[in-house]
Amino acid sequence: MRFIGVDLHSNSMTVCFLTASGKEELQAYSLSALAEFRQRLRRTDWIAVEATGNTRWFVGQIKERVGRVVIVNPNQFEVIRKSVKKTDRHDARALAQFLSKDLLPEARLKDERAAQINSLAETRDKLVKLRTTLVNKLHALHRGRGINSRRSQFLSEKGLRGVPARDWGAATRVEVEVIVTQLRSIQDGIQRLGAQMAESGAQLKGHANLASIKGIGPKAASILLSVIGEVNDFESEEKLASYFGIVPRVSNSNETVQHGRITKRGSKLGRTTLVQCTLVAKKYSPYLQNFYV
Repeated sequence: MRFIGVDLHSNSMTVCFLTASGKEELQAYSLSALAEFRQRLRRTDWIAVEATGNTRWFVGQIKERVGRVVIVNPNQFEVIRKSVKKTDRHDARALAQFLSKDLLPEARLKDERAAQINSLAETRDKLVKLRTTLVNKLHALHRGRGINSRRSQFLSEKGLRGVPARDWGAATRVEVEVIVTQLRSIQDGIQRLGAQMAESGAQLKGHANLASIKGIGPKAASILLSVIGEVNDFESEEKLASYFGIVPRVSNSNETVQHGRITKRGSKLGRTTLVQCTLVAKKYSPYLQNFYV
């Protein structure tokens, strides 16, 4: 049996092969030559790799050839993150050694559909924030010239239509026209992403039940389920709430127990969605798994 630590990058990886007797072998591979690495794998091997942008692809290439794949949460495995000797070989060796002791903090790998919806939701969230920035700028340009306006009016085509025709200077007119053009394009992108999220999210298990709760519509249900992934990965409702970062911080020393503000760990997008669902989401968020049938 071998324990294999993989320090994965965008175009290469450094691998440490560690046997049960403690013998090590370090090898670097180009990802374009992944087939060479796959040929060395055995059904009894265990592999550890940190969660990065291409980890899902990498795991898909090797999981059928080994006994176990451990995806490591880099935020919890500080041996690598805070190491004073930060090299690819050292990182691969650390992964292999801790894997041999079964001491690595695992990260979940969601199924492909949930991951795709989560990616859609994150892109939409970025566009919404960019839209807010441009709307604020357009509102400031109006106020700076004594023109009454409301931010909300720039969120519709009707409100944008008359903006370029106002009495702007030559330089400001160019600025306004560019902002209006970008707002139209962003608004169209937000709508398309939202429609795709609703369509794809409707195929997720539990979507209909979750969307039936007052205050949680199809879009919010899609986001929440894409953040959660497989609900059976959580041991309890408390673990699920902790994953969203909506549980209080706890400091326990001897006989003193102190509770602070919420941790805000985990998915910011999922936590924001819960807040946007207002009081209903606050009431039901710790019990989301009850709606999986």
